[in-house]
Formats: sequence, structure tokens, C-alpha cells
Amino acid sequence: MKTLAGGAASSKAPKAVRRPKAQEGSAAKSIKLTEVLGPVEDLQSYVKADWWRHIFNANYLRTDGDVVNDAAITDREVDLLVDILQPAPEARILDLCCGQGRHTLGLARRGFDQATGLDRSHYLITRARGTARKEGLNVSFREGDARKLPWPTDHFDFVLILGNSFGYFESRNDDQTVLREIRRILKPTGKLLLDLTDGDFMRARFEPRSWEWIDKNYFVCRERSLTDDDRLISREVITHVSKGVISDQFYAERLYSEPQMRDLLKECGYMETELCEQVTTESQRNQDLGMMGRRMIYTSRPKKEWAAPRKKEKALRNVAVVMGDPRKTDIVKPDGTFDEDDFATIHRLKEALSELNGYRFQFFDNHDTLQTDVRRIRAEFDLVLNLCDEGFGNQATQELHVPALLEMNGIRYTGGNPQCLAYCYDKSLVRGVAKEMDIPVPEAFIIKADDTTFYELTLPFPFIVKPNFGDSSFGITVDSVCHDVAQLENAILKARDTFGYKHPVLIEQFLTGKDLSVGIIGNPPGPYTALPVIEEDYSSLPDGLPKICGYEAKWDPESPYWSALRSIPAELPEKTHGFLIASCLRLFERLGCRDYARFDWRMDSHGTPRLLEANPNPGWCWDGHLAKMAALAGHNYSDMLGLILKAAEERIRS
Repeated sequence: MKTLAGGAASSKAPKAVRRPKAQEGSAAKSIKLTEVLGPVEDLQSYVKADWWRHIFNANYLRTDGDVVNDAAITDREVDLLVDILQPAPEARILDLCCGQGRHTLGLARRGFDQATGLDRSHYLITRARGTARKEGLNVSFREGDARKLPWPTDHFDFVLILGNSFGYFESRNDDQTVLREIRRILKPTGKLLLDLTDGDFMRARFEPRSWEWIDKNYFVCRERSLTDDDRLISREVITHVSKGVISDQFYAERLYSEPQMRDLLKECGYMETELCEQVTTESQRNQDLGMMGRRMIYTSRPKKEWAAPRKKEKALRNVAVVMGDPRKTDIVKPDGTFDEDDFATIHRLKEALSELNGYRFQFFDNHDTLQTDVRRIRAEFDLVLNLCDEGFGNQATQELHVPALLEMNGIRYTGGNPQCLAYCYDKSLVRGVAKEMDIPVPEAFIIKADDTTFYELTLPFPFIVKPNFGDSSFGITVDSVCHDVAQLENAILKARDTFGYKHPVLIEQFLTGKDLSVGIIGNPPGPYTALPVIEEDYSSLPDGLPKICGYEAKWDPESPYWSALRSIPAELPEKTHGFLIASCLRLFERLGCRDYARFDWRMDSHGTPRLLEANPNPGWCWDGHLAKMAALAGHNYSDMLGLILKAAEERIRS
């Protein structure tokens, strides 16, 4: 990302140039184009506050590859920082905002086996991990936010911010937060090394526009502007000579002069700040080096004492397991009651939990006494494993009531809070959130209680008819997929007969591509595990049946779906896989998921994955989708439950 950037003002209003649009994760082999703005008057108004979430992808490595993918440049920079810091071989070193890990890997190659890299970009961290595996290097890479670092106080000997990876946030206060977090995790004897652009040099050499050839196929044009609060705004248009524009993106970085940087470090609790080196970068292209052109390398020490020894916290070992009530009716189940399979599933759960060392579990499933049971739970138990996905009283609309009851009594628990469960119960609301985040969803519309006609259809068949509220595929059957108006009418009537006319019905384009599920265990931006992506294999399904994993597949042993469907590892292009994981992590945070979640996707006919549903507190049973994904990652059923408990414990202690 060459950010010698800003833009000359234009008197013309921006005009969008329509081009075929596809997400980064598309599996199509051709280069994907984008929607391009014409001249814009104010570059700053187009910069998203979280631009850094989206921009560090393959295009970043393409435009900045002459610097960030040049092994010789990286080797010289690693030699320089080792010469400045003189770290011991056993030193704990954090490469913060490490990108694809070029410096972290360089340190590991030199024998520093306590080097760790952290970055917000899933795409770049995936590449870093791949390189480490390929070379057999003992180095750890994590995804996370620099403003909330997942390490204890007084942990690192050195923290590095290299390659001008500072000043991305919209507010200077966020920069302060980053430096204070670094100070917290540094040992009192530790040191920060900060490598960032020379702000005065950039202002003096400011150019409002530039362009350069990346290679024989790509060129990039840049516009730039400077703001009153010392931010350099950039617009970058990347073009393929025969395919057209593939990216039109805006970003911003804060410029610091040497006095400003010294003042900022002092404000954030640092001392002995030294300007060690001025770095001038030369690349093979040697055209627009932007903010990588001339950089300043500072070192500074944290002004702090060793933290007082923390009292050893009591382990979260006494666990109350709250579940659905087998005494009550459950309309989701085929006969409305818990059957032998349900009790066998509960038995498997208890066996798996008993294999976890150091825990004592007690089960609470009587909802008539649950409100009084919480008093005992609060007094005797450290944590609730909330597996009551049936809802309070086995009422799906009251799933959020269980965590609400626990919260009102100050009881810690696993999984989503009431607000998260309320959000995700509404499919239309989740669709709206996803669209706001530029995450693709199928085209759809809502039939409300007072809608009597829907013949003016603007979308092509086929459709799938779903209840807008609900989970467990309740109400989604073979008859829900519609190829003409008559089938659509019948499906809507059937949905209204099942759920009542007061409940809206979602009419969604039926996608025919791969049916995918993504599982997350943990709490991003802190520690988390992205489980292997699975897809539903419909190859054994009899001809003529729609390829859906609906109610029959989950609840009806007599259905052909029951025996025909199986989940298999998804075979996806690297970009598609990266897009799915990155999107799910963003949704996890935005929707307020906690500890674990599952996201269901379907690919359209062009290979673009589109979000169907978000599932906080997804099915926990031994043969569910989450357990299948965990098994592909090498975790048995007991391991998966242990990971969920550990995620909750780490969240509670943080």
C-alpha cells in the first residue's frame, strides 16, 4: 500500500461507473472487476473508519510487492533491527501488525524461536502460517486487534511495529491505546521498536497524484490529500490492462513528525526514546514508494515497575449445564416430545463432558424450577454451560430468556448474550447487517402478515420460502423450494399455517452452488479457532429432490435426506476460503457472538458465497455440524466441548 496519497479537489460530483461486481472470495478464474467512482471532491468522506479491515489482501501484496515481498529488503531490515536491539536468542519478541510475517519469519530463520506475529488480516496471517509450515519454522501467528492484545502484563522483551504499520485508526486516541497496550505487555526491562514514515518528509514531498506500472498487466493510479489533523488520505485505483479496474479503494494514515512522536510516546508512559536510524527504501520498481520511502526508527522503554504478583485465580471448575426440559412439549421435534434419540444424544454429551479433566458437572433441565435453581447455581458453581438451545420452556422465541435469567443473577455462562440471540433469531435483520458490511446475501423479500399478493416478482425463480424467525430448519422442507408462482403460493400458505399469519415469511432466491458451513470457537479479536469449512454432499440424493439440508435431513429418519446427506471437507480456492473466514470473523464480532458460532453460506451460480444464516450457540450434539468440523480439525467430541469451555473461561478472565 503506497500511501504517498491524497487528492486534488474536483468540482464535479462523483459518478459511479458500473462494472461487473464480485466478492474477493469468488471462485471464478477470471479477474473480478468492481464498481468505480469517477472524480470525487472530498477523498476523506470516502474513507471508512475501519478501512484496514478490508484492504490487506492479494491486491496489497500486488501493489506493494516491490517492498513487502522483496526478500533482500526484508533481510536488510531484520539485520538492522537485530543490530539495534541485540536481543538474546531466548527473547520473547512480538511483531505487531506483522502482515504476511516477513520480519517474524526472518527472526525465526535467525534462531529467535520465541518470535510471535499478530495482525488483523486473516488473509495475511494465513499466508504467514503457510510459509512457517512450509519452512518448518517454530513461530506463532495470531489474528487480533492491536488495541486489545491477548497476552498478560510484563510478557514480552521486545515489541516491534515495522514497515509503517502505525497510525491507521481514525482517532489519535486509538494510537494512544495501541501504545499503552504495548506498554502493558512489555516487561519493565523491555523495549519498543517503532518503524514509521517521516511525517515532515512526506508533507514536504507531497504529490496530489501519481501512477505506476506494477508489472506488464497491472498499473495503479493514486490520488492524495492532507487533512488538518495530520492524516494523509489515499485513493488507489488498480487496473488490469485488458480486464479493467479491479479495485477502487480509500484509506488514511496519520503522519507524525519526530517531535510529535516523542510527545506521543511520553504521553503513553515511555521514556528514553531514541531516533536510531533513518531508512530510505529502494525497490526494483523504484517508482512511487509512498510512505515506505523514508522512515524513522525509534526505540523507547516503558516507564513502569513490575506488576504485583496476581493472586492465583480460582479455576472455573464447577460447571452447571443448563439444557432443554424433556418433560415439556417441543414443537420443533417431529412428535413434539423428547424421544429415544434425544436421550441418547444427552447421554453422549454427559459421557463426553465426563472425559474433561478437572471439571465437575451438574445438569439442570427442569424449567419449572430453573428460576429458583439459579440461586444455588450462583452460590455453588463457577460457570454455566448454556446448552439450552430449545429456549426457556422449550419455546424457541424464549432462547434468550435463559441467558437473561443468568445475567440478572450475576452468573457467568457460555455462548451468546440475550441481545446476540435476539439479533440472530431474525434472519432479515442478519441479512441487513451483512449487507451493511458488504457481505453478500441472496436476493430476498419479506411477506408480512398483511401482504395478500406478491405477483409482481422482480427476481427470477427458483425461490426458497423460510420463516423469518426460527432455527433448527423448522419449517424448511422439500416443499419450500419453488419453481413457479403456484408452488410459491402453496409454500407461503403452508408456512402461515405452521407459524401463523402474524409471523413474516422470507422469500429468498434459491442458490444452487456449494452449501457451506463455517465454525468459529473462541472470541475474536482475541484467541479463536476457525474450524475447517464443510459442505453438504448431495450426490446420493435421489433425482428431483431439492438440494437442501432442511427439516427432513435433521429430524425425519424416514426421509431420503436422512441417509443420503453427509458433510465433507469443502474444496475451495484459497481466496474463497479466506473471504469466508474473514467475513465470519467480522460477523462474529458485529453480532456479538461469544465463545462459539456457526455461519451457513451458499454459493451462487458464479461461485460467490452468500450468507444464509448466523447461528450463535449452534447445535452442540455429537453428530452436529460443529462437531463434524471439529473432527476435521483433529478434535473429538469431548475436545470440542472443552474448547468452548476454555473460550468462555478466557473471555471471563480477560
